Amino acid sequence: MLDVKLSHGGGVVMSYLSLKGIHKAYYIGHNAYPVLKGIDLDFNLGEFVTILGESGGGKSTLMNIIGGLDRDFEGTVSVDGQLLNHQREATLDRYRRETVGYIYQSYNLIGHLTVLDNVLLSLDMTKLSRHARLQRAHTLLEQVGLSDQLKKYPNQLSGGQKQRVAIARALASDPQIIIADEPTGALDAQNTAEVLAILQQIAASGQLVICVTHSATVAKAGTRTVQLTDGQITADNSAAPTTTPSATSTRLGARALPWRVSLATAFKHLRHAWTWNLLIVLGTAIGLAAVMLFNGLGTGVKGYINKQINNLVDPQSITVMRYVNGAKEQEEQAAAATDPDMAGTVAAHMPTFTSTQVHELQDLSHVVAVQPGIAASDATIMIGKTNYSVPQLTTWTSTNQRSSIKAGTVPGNNQIVLDKTSVAQKWSQKNWRALIGQKVVVSYRLLNVRDQLVTVKRTLTVAGIMDSEGGAGESATNYATMQAMRKAAKVTSQPTFVTVRVTSRRQNEAVVSAINRLRDSGHQQFAATSISATLDNINTYVNVATTVLAAIAGISLIVSALMIIVTMYMSVSARMKEIGILRSLGESRRDIRRLFTSESLMVGGFSAILATGLAAGIGAVLNHALSHLAGYNLVQFRLSDVITVFVLALVIAWLAAILPARRAARLNPITALAAD
Repeated sequence: MLDVKLSHGGGVVMSYLSLKGIHKAYYIGHNAYPVLKGIDLDFNLGEFVTILGESGGGKSTLMNIIGGLDRDFEGTVSVDGQLLNHQREATLDRYRRETVGYIYQSYNLIGHLTVLDNVLLSLDMTKLSRHARLQRAHTLLEQVGLSDQLKKYPNQLSGGQKQRVAIARALASDPQIIIADEPTGALDAQNTAEVLAILQQIAASGQLVICVTHSATVAKAGTRTVQLTDGQITADNSAAPTTTPSATSTRLGARALPWRVSLATAFKHLRHAWTWNLLIVLGTAIGLAAVMLFNGLGTGVKGYINKQINNLVDPQSITVMRYVNGAKEQEEQAAAATDPDMAGTVAAHMPTFTSTQVHELQDLSHVVAVQPGIAASDATIMIGKTNYSVPQLTTWTSTNQRSSIKAGTVPGNNQIVLDKTSVAQKWSQKNWRALIGQKVVVSYRLLNVRDQLVTVKRTLTVAGIMDSEGGAGESATNYATMQAMRKAAKVTSQPTFVTVRVTSRRQNEAVVSAINRLRDSGHQQFAATSISATLDNINTYVNVATTVLAAIAGISLIVSALMIIVTMYMSVSARMKEIGILRSLGESRRDIRRLFTSESLMVGGFSAILATGLAAGIGAVLNHALSHLAGYNLVQFRLSDVITVFVLALVIAWLAAILPARRAARLNPITALAAD
């Protein structure tokens, strides 16, 4: 039923705010202590109603019910003819945001916000543009005489100035109801008179002002005085005529708080408490930087190992031997399979390749070239009258890298590339490059098909000097020269090994498997090996080591998460009054959760930025310090490392914020406002 009353002309006037049968009791155990005992009150726009009563008489409780802060009571509250549902929290949030403005005895300003920002708290929940909100905030502060105090903080203001800021904030969203709870209780006589004059002007403009007070002097300033004694209305007297609001007046539209406002408010608090937050950021950043450094180190070490091996052997090349079953032959094959460069240790009686078999390898998918080769061991190179032992004499194929040539060129017909360590430097430690262009005699002995020991010998020209890193002691000539040497000695010149080159390293494993699956009359023909598999194994070991080290460093991130959780819980406890203020202004639980979650995510974001800088700086120092040892940047960061750090930081911060943010959002606004 709508609440109405008769006007002096006999017409019906609907009350703007109506309270019916309001009962409220507090419980201690099972004992009930009634505070409000059946309150029936009607209010109209344009009234300045003072509710007079002693402390403990229920005035503040009544104001909390009118203001939509208290939901636990009996009775009904109607606003502009519509029943206010106190069981729907979203309805109460919207009611406080659109209809109610609060002025408190203790001002309830947020300490880390400026005067201007405190007023903008209410304006941020209106549909005004940013420029219009700033303009209205400046106008309101000018009206209360604080146009020169915009950038000051509450602790820099007097009591009277703080109350004026609270009034400007209450008026900011253009509410129809202004609730003033003992607004002059902490002010001197002059400031009291000024505040009352402002409240009278607000009522005269057509808004409803409800002022709770225990002072008879303050009560006389209103147009109507309601006496509240022991939870009951004992008197209701009108002292002055009521201003009728203009029917053409327009009000500001309200909206839910935008997320960016919560973000901005969170940043302002972080800036206010920057010393404590800096320690949290630094602690988190150290853990994140360690994770990033270990990942970067793993990347650099893998790159260095790959570079070193690729300098020795082409990872796109596969060494193929004939498959054998004999134990001795298998042992020799295993030695060759360990390193393609060891192919020269395979004995002469090992099976060779026919042209058909070579073509069979050529026809495989992803194969771009097949290079037959002949290898020999225990060769001798005579330079002048001095013999030099060569552990391996092999055919130059794609497994040999051009970067291994330290002087001269790769071998052509009737040319040879000598090993730098086992031959060239033994000939001359300083002038070993002078060997290029000289004639040398190359010879080695092997068994022919009749198991007769013969000598293969030929005079060759030195084309270059190679550095067979790893101490292999390898010298090489081309395939045509090796064939010619063998033919001259009447020894078979068929290939003893074949090098298969694939389109890309990614195809190595597939081609190796395909070669090993080739059958002749049901028997395996070939045994293929590739350095790519070795590289993959090495990279796997490095990845495991990197992951373990990063995981160890990641333990510190658990400590960082706990630090953020503790910080957020402390922040909630220290800012309970702020939470109560924001809820009284109309912010929802979601807005409060978003505020504290935003703060935590900012801590995570700043930690990630600092961690990236720390890791980059430390990595640069390490690379500079180790450059003379490896000649390679052993710490290398990828974009994925940076992304990982930011994702880790934000996930940790978000997880750490969940419980504190939920706790903040669930706080009772009345309890929060009462916190010191």
